[in-house]
This record gives sequence, structure tokens and C-alpha cells, in this order.
Amino acid sequence: MHDSFMEAGHFIQTIERSQGLKVACLEEIAYGNGWIDKEELLSRSKTFIKMGYGQYLQKIAGF
Repeated sequence: MHDSFMEAGHFIQTIERSQGLKVACLEEIAYGNGWIDKEELLSRSKTFIKMGYGQYLQKIAGF
């Protein structure tokens, strides 16, 4: 079972790196569906700004 989790993780990592997109990014989904606005998206990005995830959220917001 451990191998299955490792394989799944590597699969997701490969997709994210090759396509430049995050898989199941909840903030991106909420923003795309109009459940949060750009201001909220940017606010949430600040929590993760030192990580790639925060930078990704800012990219989604157009920064």
C-alpha cells in the first residue's frame, strides 16, 4: 500500500510540474466558481507567500 501512495504522489507531482497547474487547488476552484473574489484569493495567498503555493495563488489572481 505504501508503494501505491508514493506512486500517486509522484504522478501528481509530474502533472503539476509539466502543466504548471496545481491538482485540486481549493482556492483556485472557489475563485473559478465565483465563491471567493480576487481580494479573498490574494488574502489567502499571503498565508503561503513563502511557498510555491502562495505564489501560484497570486498567479491565478493575475499578479
